[in-house]
Amino acid sequence: MNNEDLKNKITELFPTATFEEGGEWVNIFIDPAQWKTIAERLRTTNELAFDYLFCLTCVDWKTHFTMVYHLSSTIHRHALVLKIKLERSNPEVETVCDLWRTAELHEREVYDLFGVTFLNHPDLRRLFLTDDFIGYPLRKDFEDPINMIKL
Repeated sequence: MNNEDLKNKITELFPTATFEEGGEWVNIFIDPAQWKTIAERLRTTNELAFDYLFCLTCVDWKTHFTMVYHLSSTIHRHALVLKIKLERSNPEVETVCDLWRTAELHEREVYDLFGVTFLNHPDLRRLFLTDDFIGYPLRKDFEDPINMIKL
């Protein structure tokens, strides 16, 4: 399926999704409340069959966070990037580790370094930092008293 066909199929399934133009892959912005439903449909719809989540990260824009998910289909050989805007004051989104096992560690990493909560994650705890560490070092408002880094 080429990018235009992929956009058409996604628009058919998710009329509220908006696309970001340009780039090699199809980029979609979706509402966090619809994330789990959309993720399940992307995984289980035969024409799409996004069976592999190969990257999950977070971007801090100072005013909000954006979760970024890279999916691909090993069957159809197409790829997709999904972006979800999260409020900075209470960043939370539904986990997808039950759909893609690779998300389990990626979500823990984002939780540890950005402070995003993944609802219904089976083992959401710090991955790299100690339990008593205060703050989230990849946030732009994080102040490191030792290295004195300010963004």
